Amino acid sequence: MLAPRALRCLLCVLSCAWWPHTGAASRLKSAALPIQSEREPQPSKGLTGCSFGGRFYSLEDTWHPDLGEPFGVMHCVQCYCEPQKSRRGKVFGKVNCKNIKQDCPDPDCDDPILLPGHCCKTCPKGSGDRKQTDSVLDSFEYFHEKVKEKEDDLHKSYNDRSYLSSEDVDFVAVLTGVTSSWLPSSSAVARVRFVLTRNSLAFSITYQRMGRPSKIVFLDSDGTTAFEYRVPKGQSDMICGVWKNMAKPLLRQLQSEQMRISMTTSTSRREEVEGKIIKHRALFAETFSSMLTSEEENSGMGGIAMLTLSDTENNLHFILILQGLIKHKGKDPLLVPIRVQLVYRQHILREIRANITSHDPDFAEVLTDLNSRELFWLSRGQLEITVATEGPDPRQISGFITGRKSCDTIQSVMSSGDALTPGKTGGVGSAVFSLHDNGTLDYQVQVAGLSSDVVGLTIELKPRRRNKRSVLYDLTPEYSKTTGQAVGSWSRLEARHIHMLLQNELFINVATAHSQEGELRGQIKALQGRENELPTPLAGHFVSPPVRTGASGHTWLSVDKQCHLHYEIVVAGLSRTDDITVNAHLHGLAEIGEMDDSSTAHKRLLTGFYGSQAQGVLKDISAELLQHLDQGTAFIQVSTKMNPRGEIRGRVHVPNNCESGTKADTDEVEFDDVYQKDPEELKKDPHTCFFENQHHAHGSRWTPNYDKCFSCSCQKRTVICDPVICPVLTCSRTIQPDDKCCPVCDEKREPKDVKAPDRVEEHPEGCYFEGDQKMHAPGTTWHPFVPPFGYIKCAVCTCKGSTGEVHCEKVTCPALTCSQPVRRNPSDCCKECPEEDRTPAGLEHSDMMQADGPRHCKFGKNYYQNSDSWHPWVPLVGEMKCINCWCDHGVTKCQRKQCPILTCSNITRTDGSCCPECVGEDDDDLMMKASDKRRTLRH
Repeated sequence: MLAPRALRCLLCVLSCAWWPHTGAASRLKSAALPIQSEREPQPSKGLTGCSFGGRFYSLEDTWHPDLGEPFGVMHCVQCYCEPQKSRRGKVFGKVNCKNIKQDCPDPDCDDPILLPGHCCKTCPKGSGDRKQTDSVLDSFEYFHEKVKEKEDDLHKSYNDRSYLSSEDVDFVAVLTGVTSSWLPSSSAVARVRFVLTRNSLAFSITYQRMGRPSKIVFLDSDGTTAFEYRVPKGQSDMICGVWKNMAKPLLRQLQSEQMRISMTTSTSRREEVEGKIIKHRALFAETFSSMLTSEEENSGMGGIAMLTLSDTENNLHFILILQGLIKHKGKDPLLVPIRVQLVYRQHILREIRANITSHDPDFAEVLTDLNSRELFWLSRGQLEITVATEGPDPRQISGFITGRKSCDTIQSVMSSGDALTPGKTGGVGSAVFSLHDNGTLDYQVQVAGLSSDVVGLTIELKPRRRNKRSVLYDLTPEYSKTTGQAVGSWSRLEARHIHMLLQNELFINVATAHSQEGELRGQIKALQGRENELPTPLAGHFVSPPVRTGASGHTWLSVDKQCHLHYEIVVAGLSRTDDITVNAHLHGLAEIGEMDDSSTAHKRLLTGFYGSQAQGVLKDISAELLQHLDQGTAFIQVSTKMNPRGEIRGRVHVPNNCESGTKADTDEVEFDDVYQKDPEELKKDPHTCFFENQHHAHGSRWTPNYDKCFSCSCQKRTVICDPVICPVLTCSRTIQPDDKCCPVCDEKREPKDVKAPDRVEEHPEGCYFEGDQKMHAPGTTWHPFVPPFGYIKCAVCTCKGSTGEVHCEKVTCPALTCSQPVRRNPSDCCKECPEEDRTPAGLEHSDMMQADGPRHCKFGKNYYQNSDSWHPWVPLVGEMKCINCWCDHGVTKCQRKQCPILTCSNITRTDGSCCPECVGEDDDDLMMKASDKRRTLRH
């Protein structure tokens, strides 16, 4: 059973939160395959607005989406019909939905209740119990308001707006010394900043008072190792890594702050630090930071300070997260007086006295009206913040304040499409920056494909008016016309400039003789990664023949020891949408190819382009392509529907020693992608599968011993085995190897005049299908390729040339009259009657799967076996615990929990409860419940 129509509409709008970026058109119309969005109803003729869930809304209308039974109205999701303008100036509506639960105010009472039909908890009427409000909440509100202001700024139509990805979620952890019977405590302190994007967790780690760590371990709620990262050797004080493909249960634990992280050294003096991973809304606004450590040996205490400047005033807001500063083991919270000081060379500039509790030692405050000297010392990293307890046994931690540290790359792509007066020149500008603790900003800038000579290269603020630029720093003296580059340092950044730089509020502008106001312009942004070398620029100027486009980009490439190509591409001006979410629409295709003037260049598809960034790994690289990369005769390009032969391109040079192609026969995997293949470690992993007397890691694939024509995979303790789909061979003679399932071409007996088949031609003006990562010609049909299952012969996809959409549907098997139908080949979709059995003996159900037995169901991204049950997960809302879904022979069925009919007048709903309850029950009911509770306790 498919989800209700309204649910499918909401999923279409919020597809970036549920589906991989295949676009709604490339989903399969099947209960066991992803849900396909239906076409929205058209509004009345002449009206402008938004269609959603079968209803029409006027511009600027807001509503709570109704997903129908069994989900109901999503009171914590608010949708908005946002006015948009097309390039021709026509106004149209666009639906934006967001979760408003995170904006709920904190109730002032001890026992807030959730009323029916509401999203936020409120205090009962007449409640007189109010919580004590302190300066911590006030300062938290400031950080929250800063985030809200940033979000409001995003809706401005001007193209120089600040950018925020709504998919990214920030977490932080403070790690301090761990004391155990065999390991003494340490004075070491580490700070970990996390950015969660879909199911990948990137982390940046800084540490003090300890040697370089060798191992980082993520622990789940049970204290079991969920992921282990081996730290590569190096001299840097920063550790950068990514935990890819986090399992959904672990994602839930991360979101609910149930995970911990530990870090150990492998030196003779072994040290270990550990801490809890928490969500913190101050992370988005943070621009300065400090790590607080103790001078005492084996103190086991530390902390961090997150700081930011007010947008208009010289007020410094800060939040302290402290660990181990208060030694108190009692159950009742202890009130401890503390002293927070701002210090310059042992001179106290500011001092704040306050009380914190042992159970909640965090503290927030504002230092108002910093003078020019204090701001100067702040920008140079010379201010120190100290936190000390007062009393008979005082303890103190302190640290210097510097610009925020992370593994992000501060970079900018300059395009003519983002210029103050947008144009299409085919030129490009590319820049990378590095901020030091003393406030110095190193820069490397390169430009190419300009229409005339460069007359100005400047770092600027966002202008209040298009013709009123505000220049902060002039890089023009460092620009070399010969190399097209500017390399140097800006050593006089003010504290305000550092703040704006790390808030993505600065821009870089390239003025030319023909465009005095600026031919190229780009926003300076921080991206994940630690690539500080100058990237390769991508421009329409480098396409053959050159293309006059407003888009541009740059790319970083590297080849590892296994001869795998790692790429990261950033583009600007490719999409003119103002949507702050990752757009599910295909903007273009990123490709890699070989320069060859004598014939058509050979190209390999890297990925589809859906937003402003694309990254990945290309493993099966030919020796010829690796040689071209080594010689600098290869290129990277992004092709679009308007320019299928290339919109922007750049020539790349990646030195490597892979003369013979890929070094390993089997795919090597990065250490941080999977668990170690130690059998003992596999036994401890709760997701491991045990099959044919062997343990297999979650996500692994293998050929079973019982049949080489099957391929098995481990999916969270469940083994799934599917028949191998053999490719269609075009050669005249084939042979069957003993150790292989599929036949191969007999190269020895193949006629010499028969050429190897060329790669299937791809049609950029057709349909892009995510499964096989190919463009298909308009009107063509094919069986979809769905990893890890291979080709699905029970479904057929068609490319609708007029719209560029992919339409997929199930194959309808004919009704059979024989008693024992057979499937002639494992890959066949439908069964047939055998030749010897043609007598009618009852009808046989058409079997739509490739294997016999109960069919599985797909709901969202997950597959479920027959009779499995689960709570559905809805984007922006989370797990719907009041709704149960189950898999019934390939059909997903859902039902809401039945609630009793209440006759009372005062009804409420408690947190975590599915059904409303009566408030103010009579004594008999209370006594009955108390009796039931005592009876339960006795049992």
